[in-house]
Amino acid sequence: MSRGTRRARSPGHELSRSFGVLTLLGGILVLAGLVGLVYVGFATLTTMILFGWLLLIGGVVGLVHAVQSRDSNFFWLGVVVAALNIAAGAVVIRRPDVAAVGLTMFAALLFLTGGVFRLVGSLVVRGPQFGWTLVQGAFGLLLGILVLGDWPHSSRYVIGTFFSLALLFDGLGLIALGVGGRRVVGLVSEAASEEGAPGRSADSGRGGQEQSRE
Repeated sequence: MSRGTRRARSPGHELSRSFGVLTLLGGILVLAGLVGLVYVGFATLTTMILFGWLLLIGGVVGLVHAVQSRDSNFFWLGVVVAALNIAAGAVVIRRPDVAAVGLTMFAALLFLTGGVFRLVGSLVVRGPQFGWTLVQGAFGLLLGILVLGDWPHSSRYVIGTFFSLALLFDGLGLIALGVGGRRVVGLVSEAASEEGAPGRSADSGRGGQEQSRE
């Protein structure tokens, strides 16, 4: 009986453990996001260095893939793209502060253009999501103006703030998923055990009646 119950509980136990790992990972991400919000300048430099390494590794992988498929028509295009990624990654790793200045300018221009397009589109189309699109456009436009107005000083904290907020919200999402998943697994296990209990009592009652008849 103990072996059967262990086998029956093992899938739910493994699922609960997996959701517990998700909760732990979410807590680590939340902690990293909070630390990044406190030390924004350090978070900005760390983000740029990670971005540079991603570009560098991606360029090396792309170059290896291009060499392996050198008989194809896109060989030189793959080589050029890989070389550009490697060069950009090396520059970002070597001068993360300068790369942060350029990337902050690019982000501010994206906020400005995206906000203008959303504002104009919401006023022209006036669809069912008119109010929400209008708010998004105004927020993007205001954010772009604020970042661009304090540029290049804003490059010290903008990227680190966005990256830390992304870590924070991703961690909260993982925590909610892990806690909710463990609750669902617990409810399913309880329901399964309650369904199995009447069957066991009926079997025991039948066994007692048969013994009494004998």
